Order: sequence, then C-alpha cells, then structure tokens
Amino acid sequence: MSSPRVAWLLTSAFYYWHPMLSQLAQRLPDTKAFVANWRGYASGLEDSFAVDIVGDRKIIPLLKSKTSYGSNFTFLPLNIVNRLLQFKPQVIFSNSFGMWTLLALLSKPMGHWKVIIAYEGSSPGVDYRNSPVRLRLRRLMVKWADACITNSQAGRDYLVKLLKAPEDEVFVQPYEVPAADALAESETAIAAPAKRPCFIFVGSVKPRKGVHLLLQACVRLVEQGYQDYSVWIVGDGEQCDQLQTFCIEQGLTEQVQWLGRVEYDQLGGYFAQADVFVLPTLEDTWGMVVLEAMVLGKPILCSTLAGASELIQDGENGYRFDPRDAEVFAARMQQFIANPALVNEMGKASTAVMSRYTPAAAADFLVDVAAFAIAP
Repeated sequence: MSSPRVAWLLTSAFYYWHPMLSQLAQRLPDTKAFVANWRGYASGLEDSFAVDIVGDRKIIPLLKSKTSYGSNFTFLPLNIVNRLLQFKPQVIFSNSFGMWTLLALLSKPMGHWKVIIAYEGSSPGVDYRNSPVRLRLRRLMVKWADACITNSQAGRDYLVKLLKAPEDEVFVQPYEVPAADALAESETAIAAPAKRPCFIFVGSVKPRKGVHLLLQACVRLVEQGYQDYSVWIVGDGEQCDQLQTFCIEQGLTEQVQWLGRVEYDQLGGYFAQADVFVLPTLEDTWGMVVLEAMVLGKPILCSTLAGASELIQDGENGYRFDPRDAEVFAARMQQFIANPALVNEMGKASTAVMSRYTPAAAADFLVDVAAFAIAP
C-alpha cells in the first residue's frame, strides 16, 4: 500500500504541529488531522492539510502541583470513533494515552486500522509511575498498539522498560519540530534590547516554567557585579504580578523587561533580536520552544528537566543545568556575558543540529513508521 489513509488524533493542534502535518500531507495526500481546541491554521500554512474539528477538550484537574503538570483527566468528544469510521484510515497516529487513543485501540476490530501511539517524552507528571492502575492500562494499550513513536530517548526508555513495549516497535526521532518561516511570518519590527547579551524566555509565566528561578539567578549576577545584560520575558500567566514585584524589590528593573504574550508568527522577530534562549522549567515532557529557538540560530540554556535537553550538547550549542541551583544558573549566564562570541558560535551549532530535525525529516520518519505498521 503505497499511500495509506492516515489520521492524526490531536487533542490540541497548536501551530507548531502544522509544518509537520503539511509535509506529511504532501507525502501521504489522504492525511487528516482530527483535532480538539482548533485555533485555525498557522500563518502561511492555510489549508495545507485536512482538518476535522471534532470538538473541545476539557481538562479536569485531579491533583494540582506548582512544580509539575499535576494529575489531570482530559475529557474528549466521544464521537471520534464515528468520525474515524467515516474517514476509514489505514493508520492512526494518536497522542499519548488519553481517551481518543483508548477508543481508537478498542475500535481496531471494527475499523480495521493500525494504531501508533505518539508519546512525546517522559516526565514525572505524565508518566504516572506511582499509579498501578494507570500503568496497567498503559501496558495494555501498548500491547494492543501496532507501534509507538517518541521524540526522546527518555520517552523510549519509559515505553520499553516500564510499559514493556517491544523494542522493535518503538521508534525515536523528534516529530514535534518547528519551521523557521512559520515563526517569522509576521514582519513586525522589534526594537533591540538596551543591553547585551539578551536572554529570552518564551512561555507561560507560571511556577512549573521556572521563571522565578531565572530571576533568582539574575539576583546572583547583580550581587556579583554583572549588570550589563538584558532578560526578555515573552508570555503571560498567573505569576506575572508577583514576579514583577520581585524585580522591583530586587533592583532588576534595568535588566528584566516584561513583553507579554506574543502571537506565534511574531516570535521570530523577538528571537532575532535576542541572543540566548533560556528554559528554566521544572517539568516539560518535550519543550518545543527549545527547538524553535534552535532553528532560529540561538544558543540554549536548558533545564535538565525538559525532554528537549537531549538536543543540547554542553559547550557546543548551549548548556544543560538544574535550574534550582541559582549559583550554577547564574554561572551559565555569566559565560555569555563574559564571552559574547559564544552567542554566534553556539547559535551556529544550534542551526546545525536542527538541520537534521526538520518538518520534512519528521514527515519522512512518520511515513516509514506507517509503512512498518501496515506491513504484512
């Protein structure tokens, strides 16, 4: 079967998914994304792949946490099976171990399709290692599936070692990857930072993302006499007021600038003016924004608690570190302050790494996995 019908089940089809889906649809024209919480196409990728908007998801918190994802139940529209039966896919890629994946697996005898579970990466808040019931169900789902894919080696270890997936049915390659032009579709001009180097954070301003840890590292830098640098916080969230007050109290107002939420297609302009991307997260299964910064040629300071830290080669395209250690965090920032040439050198290394992880490469990978799943 040279060109199977492919369904992608996405509970949230944010813009960064669209370059890969567009490339996949070029290779396998009968590809359709079944989505909840659809925001429209990413700028420049309008109508480049087929979409079926099934309905909205509802996230029901079970156990809240400030340092991790916490425990949640995601309710999704149950009519997904009828939509799939109408579409008649040969292959279904389904994100994680939620309701849609379970329904796709249970409906295999009726739909005669193959199911590939996509588990983006391993982290404590989503692995449920201490939940025997969830682990038992996930092991069954892996057993019923025809293959699994994951972005990271940590994800592979979880699938193989803990969920007992057959090693030859688990495939590892970043498939959540950005396209530089989608990030810079807008031509909005961004003013240069007042001081360089400029460290940029992009994301939600909430405890899990660790912005407070970035600011604590800035306090250490000021205490050590380093003041000639900038920090851009791009995003909004529940901690904004609290952390802006912290900046005033700690004398960081000349260094830290709060830029608020920015549209996806304008992010490229902010990355272009900044020097170093920082992700101080306390938990991220992947961390797509790391790849977005890398594809735009930025060196990376990345928490070891993010799955995408696997793409950081220490001393080559950035550094990995524990963001909870303010002294180490500040020392990593200080390296760029003391040696600005690292910005260009490591930025080129980031671009070189991302040359292997393009939307086209991700689509080729998915085509190969689909072929594996439907092979006799």
